[in-house]
Amino acid sequence: MENSTEPSSSISFTSPCNFSNGSIGPTSNKVSETGPNLDVISLTKLSSNLEQLLSDSSTSDFSDADIVVEDTTIGVHRCILASRSKFFDEIFRKEDKGLLVRKEGKPRYSMVDLLPYGKVGYEAFLIFLSYLYTGKLKPSPVEVSTCVDNLCPHDTCRPAIDFAVELMYASAIFQVSELVSLFQRRLINLVGKATVEDVIPILTVAFNCQLNQLLNQCVHRVARSDLETFSIEKELPPKIAEDIKLLRLNFRPEPTPEDPLQEKRVKRILKALDSDDVELVRLLLTESEITLDEAYALHYSVAYCDPKIVSEVLSLGLADVNLRNTRGNTVLHVAARRKEPKIIVSLLTKGACAFETTSEGQSAVSICKRLTRPKDYQMKREQGQEANKYRICIDVLEREIRRNPFAGDSSLYSIAMVDDLQMKLLYLEDRVAFAQMFFPTEAKLAMEIAHAESTLELAGLLSSRGSSGNLMEVDLNESPISQNQRLLSRIETLSRTVELGKRYFPNCSQVLDKFMEDDLPDAFYLKKGTPEEQSMKRMRFMELKDEVHRAFNKDKAELHRSGVSSSSSSTSFKDRLRYKVRKV
Repeated sequence: MENSTEPSSSISFTSPCNFSNGSIGPTSNKVSETGPNLDVISLTKLSSNLEQLLSDSSTSDFSDADIVVEDTTIGVHRCILASRSKFFDEIFRKEDKGLLVRKEGKPRYSMVDLLPYGKVGYEAFLIFLSYLYTGKLKPSPVEVSTCVDNLCPHDTCRPAIDFAVELMYASAIFQVSELVSLFQRRLINLVGKATVEDVIPILTVAFNCQLNQLLNQCVHRVARSDLETFSIEKELPPKIAEDIKLLRLNFRPEPTPEDPLQEKRVKRILKALDSDDVELVRLLLTESEITLDEAYALHYSVAYCDPKIVSEVLSLGLADVNLRNTRGNTVLHVAARRKEPKIIVSLLTKGACAFETTSEGQSAVSICKRLTRPKDYQMKREQGQEANKYRICIDVLEREIRRNPFAGDSSLYSIAMVDDLQMKLLYLEDRVAFAQMFFPTEAKLAMEIAHAESTLELAGLLSSRGSSGNLMEVDLNESPISQNQRLLSRIETLSRTVELGKRYFPNCSQVLDKFMEDDLPDAFYLKKGTPEEQSMKRMRFMELKDEVHRAFNKDKAELHRSGVSSSSSSTSFKDRLRYKVRKV
């Protein structure tokens, strides 16, 4: 008789099976003289058959209990859960009427009621259940264990950590010891790689589940970090916070001396913010020699206060919205970690720069992306349902970058970014050049107001694009840093020109944006191609020019209706526009 070709399983049931204590031992893969190990084959088939109880519940539901997780009902088989988990064995034996609600003859349990602490989501519980049924641990679903940042390796981003933490909670609370050991090792590996903020949820699960080895690793990691003391006190249990502060004294034998009076003033301001009392904050600022920036009060309110309080602190006009704290993070970086759209919008409205990066090179939008799961980002919004705040935060920050892509501080541009700056400058020069071609008088006016007429060298711009000419002459004696500064200066001036055009000629700008995106390549090669192709390009070009002029007439009519020109009917359109710009 031929040997069976069925592959051996990676399950870890012992042979014979012993489910009573939830322990699982290694499987023997020994092959006998007559063929593959019969126990391995039997256990593989048993695992596959039990898995069908979960996967085929929609067609043949033999479950005898329901567990509700995140508003989703999962049918389970109490005999399997009780044999694999002491926790479920005790739960199913209880006749707790407050916990057990019978519906259609099946007891129903809520995950919220089963957990004394922590959170276990739907996907994490399915992974856990699958292990109880089959003895095999499935890979983590991508939609909940990765982030939406395409540049992230997804090994230590927040969704990956949160999913591992959820699996740890399920394993510890439901008392499956071998999974506890597995996920403790996995989390220990993450502690040294993750950012210190993302170590906090690992530390919390280690504390709640009494995982001493993992807890010790987390405490030392936080103690050695530069995480602010008030963050440690706000986010960790008091005992752990005290242990960390004591450890810091050992790690820093010669700490920087602090002014006790100044420290007291800072604590009073932060306490007033905790009490949502902005008037008290204002009073403390007038009565003591301290500023909001010295207390990093705006960073604190953005991290821990209600959005309304953040708006009130901003309205004081006493805080630098782009201030970096002792860790090098701006207020917007802190807001990005909180993922509250109202706060992000308030900061951007007050002038927060979306281009600033952390010491690790992360911008606010990249921080948001690395905190957001694909499941949350791609969630479809039902009619009347509240919009997903994770996606809103990312969209708002990306829109801010698209709105003013050259607003970043020159210090953000390294020597290696010269080529990128040249491409941006090329785009702006082309845009202004085509504006000159389509409506020369108005484009010239915008350039004069933005003081761009002395900056541009637009003669022969379009023809040079099609030749080997270089739009930006290179000085071989010019250093990369000087070249950066020169390019940024020109970009800033051209950006003002484009912004003026968008403000006072919005309809024209929309047409021009579409042209730059869709038709620009053809404009450079009007004389190339077959006669038929050249004719079609010329026709499209004339259509576009007519479209721009119609849009311009619409802009001109709207400006006339604005009432700016009511002082004199003979005032020229050019003078009226100058007058409106001066008012702005």
